[in-house]
Amino acid sequence: MTQYLHLKDTIWALIVPGLLGPFNLIMLRVFMQSIPSEIIESAKMDGAREYRIFFTIIIPLSTPGLATLGLFISFGFWNEWFNGLLFINNDKLIPLQLLLVRMMNTIDFLTTKREFIRGLHIDRASFPSLSARMAMAILVAGPMLIIFPFFQKYFVKGLTIGSLKG
Repeated sequence: MTQYLHLKDTIWALIVPGLLGPFNLIMLRVFMQSIPSEIIESAKMDGAREYRIFFTIIIPLSTPGLATLGLFISFGFWNEWFNGLLFINNDKLIPLQLLLVRMMNTIDFLTTKREFIRGLHIDRASFPSLSARMAMAILVAGPMLIIFPFFQKYFVKGLTIGSLKG
């Protein structure tokens, strides 16, 4: 990925690996199969070509499925830190999740390694490890908790419509 696509230290190294997955394709395929074929046939009888049918009929009817897929992909990107660890060396491009993982590792190191922190004079009993963890959990979950209610109506419809046969 870094040699052929030249994605080292770019934002695309975080975006490209998670865009297309088998679960996403299967979910969208099942959702699009639930669109009645009579609508497509009537558009063909009216003289619409394939591109017009796709962009004016299929895409608007697929809004719940696309919103659900977008929510799944955004949750995946939001929780991703391993690709940042592998492909990003520039401090300006480090994702928030990787920064939080590094902070948690530093807190664990400072609270458990007594022999390395003798010169720092840190009282381990008063070190805020639990409160720091809870504050980081709010930082991590907060934006997704705000975004999820806006997608909820599409999310429920997108998940259930592909499972019903009628």
